[in-house]
Amino acid sequence: MLPPLILGSKTLNWDNIPYFVGILNVTPDSFSDGGKYLNLKSALNRAKELLEEGAEIIDVGGESTRPFSDPVPEEEELKRVIPVIKTIKKEFPDSIISIDTYKSKVAEEALKAGANIVNDISALRFDSNMIEVIKDFNCPIIIMHMQGNPKTMQINPTYKDVVKEVKEFLQKRIEFLVEKGIPFENIIIDPGIGFGKTFKHNLQILKNLESFQELNRPILIGHSRKSFIGEIINKPPFQRDGGTIGISLFAYLKGVHFLRVHKVDLNKDALLTFKFLTKN
Repeated sequence: MLPPLILGSKTLNWDNIPYFVGILNVTPDSFSDGGKYLNLKSALNRAKELLEEGAEIIDVGGESTRPFSDPVPEEEELKRVIPVIKTIKKEFPDSIISIDTYKSKVAEEALKAGANIVNDISALRFDSNMIEVIKDFNCPIIIMHMQGNPKTMQINPTYKDVVKEVKEFLQKRIEFLVEKGIPFENIIIDPGIGFGKTFKHNLQILKNLESFQELNRPILIGHSRKSFIGEIINKPPFQRDGGTIGISLFAYLKGVHFLRVHKVDLNKDALLTFKFLTKN
């Protein structure tokens, strides 16, 4: 059994998983909801909505990392996320916030503003100063696998054995970060659905999610509304919540600890019903 994860005033145990991470994109160009929460009022309303829907964590991001996206300058990313984090913490002091960034300065300022977790798609590879920030704040860190970078990751991603290679990458990153002084118990792993993977690669990872438990760390997946779901149900991003729920239920059966989704209430209600039927 994994040890509990301490997040601010809250303690996450693993006897009632999964926990839900609600997505708050403060961006003009995210693939599903870009531009909807750019101003402070709309972002705060979205945070309130996510908390009311039952999100345990709000994941705030100021740079779209959809396939073929361009990076956002650090100053622009700071302008987008820091006021939002400060306002959420002021209005909802007990809320748990993760900052979705690979830039150490953005992570540092977000943690100062009240964020509790760093969610780094690069697994702390893109910015060498990120390790020191995580150590200084002694905060949990989500490390994700990605082949290439957002601009190039979907240009012919290739693996001999995607599950084995992703797992080996995460294992090596865990070992490296622990050697650098980041506590093992602060690391959460994400196999990176849709990040440098084809439709087939995503399915192989999902079907073998239980194998990632061998790394003895909490597992997060970010599958919500992604293109592989669109390939299955033939619908655009904003109509993929039904498909997202299907993946959420499947991931629950595989023992996943965190589900990062757009519509927390729909996923949570479906999961509660599914759990009830399977346990009673």
